[in-house]
Amino acid sequence: MSLSSLKRGFTLIELLLVIGIIAILSSIVIVAINPTKQLGDARNAQRRADVNTILNAVYQFSIDNDGTLPPTITTTSTEICRSGISVNCSGLINLNILTGAYVVNVPADPQVATSVSTKYTIVKLGNRVTVAAPFAEQGAVISVTR
Repeated sequence: MSLSSLKRGFTLIELLLVIGIIAILSSIVIVAINPTKQLGDARNAQRRADVNTILNAVYQFSIDNDGTLPPTITTTSTEICRSGISVNCSGLINLNILTGAYVVNVPADPQVATSVSTKYTIVKLGNRVTVAAPFAEQGAVISVTR
């Protein structure tokens, strides 16, 4: 038997070198993908869709009621109450008048679990309505006015 036929497998140095290279490459990929940023962007996209849904429902109500906005919307920026909540929504804007015909449920912020508030705000200035998502992530400003 020759000496070269007895040598099989990898040395410890070779294994450590391969593991080190894999660790460096995987850390680069994790930084490039950045799951925290990706999840935050996904929640912000949901917030943008929710804000537009609320505003569309308000204006569809307005169209069906000769230009009259829902009476609960005030000139003071106030958080919107979640629909289907059986508790008191005092201090919050109740838009349950929109549920059913204009929207199935008033959307809530993606990170709201059991809160009474949707964490979205609404304000009426003249005949313009602004809906905003003040808890947007990563410094995003999500606000729509019509």
